[in-house]
Amino acid sequence: MKLKPLGSRILVEPIEAEEVTAGGIVLPETAKEKPQKGKVLSVGPGDRDEDGDRIKMDVVEGDVVLFAKYAGTEIKVDGKKLLILRESDLLAIVEE
Repeated sequence: MKLKPLGSRILVEPIEAEEVTAGGIVLPETAKEKPQKGKVLSVGPGDRDEDGDRIKMDVVEGDVVLFAKYAGTEIKVDGKKLLILRESDLLAIVEE
């Protein structure tokens, strides 16, 4: 299934945290923090300004972003958990 977000929405695949701590302790699913980092899979066209022109989005497909812990709407597509976020829910773009 292919999804194309509308407006200023972004489709993100959350990047799960490490399952083993630096000390070698394996963390169960219930002890893990909710992911706050993810890879942008698809970007909407952006909102419109007062004149009806599109406002360009700051992120592009492939960017790794940080987002608020409980932001967005979680969906499942082909067995994978994905998030649909508004651009305003993003906190930063991770540059590596």
